[in-house]
Amino acid sequence: MRGAEAVLPLGSLYISGNWDEYWQFHLQQEHKPNHLALYCSGIPLMKQVLKARCSTTPPTLPIPV
Repeated sequence: MRGAEAVLPLGSLYISGNWDEYWQFHLQQEHKPNHLALYCSGIPLMKQVLKARCSTTPPTLPIPV
């Protein structure tokens, strides 16, 4: 939907008193594809940090010649 037509259902939810319930549902639906899939096996950055800290060999750094 475009323009005001996209906003009308939201106004109706607010006026009817169902806004809080709708917003919680909306947040749960957004959480599923955006966060659960990304963090299902843990926090990616934390895994990288732990891997770097637990490594017994120093990282290789390019040395300019």
